[in-house]
Amino acid sequence: MRGIVLKYNQKNINTDLIIPARYLNDSDPEHLGLHCMEDLDHDFKQKKDNLKATIIVADSNFGSGSSREQAPIALKAAGIICIIAPSYARIFYRNAINIGLPIIEFDDISKINTGDELEINFEDGTMNNISNKSEFKIGKMPKFLQEIISIGGLVNFAKKIILEK
Repeated sequence: MRGIVLKYNQKNINTDLIIPARYLNDSDPEHLGLHCMEDLDHDFKQKKDNLKATIIVADSNFGSGSSREQAPIALKAAGIICIIAPSYARIFYRNAINIGLPIIEFDDISKINTGDELEINFEDGTMNNISNKSEFKIGKMPKFLQEIISIGGLVNFAKKIILEK
């Protein structure tokens, strides 16, 4: 996986900041993606588009607050392919994996900046910052999680298992 970073040096980015409740009257992912992160950063979409950013880096406890499953859906619909933070709210972590949005726990986000290009290898547990020529070890993602993500989420994974029987 390869992408450009949009970084937020903020702890506790909660699900209300990721997708405000006033937009939950429509469950269409495209609608949610249009309003993603707007209460945290009114210029999110413009910054993301200008940078061609597809990876969000944030500080600890990302996705805290309600168990709003629309939060990772909104991020994915907005074009985010991966999130990197030191820690996540447990339910957000599960919801992200369930929809096929990979998330990485990485403690030293000071080594990554907005605009950096990252290459992530989940299989061997490495993350290369191509922009500053540094390499980091990350936790290897278990094979079954890699498969869930590569197939687009838990529902698709379950369908595949059923069809294989």
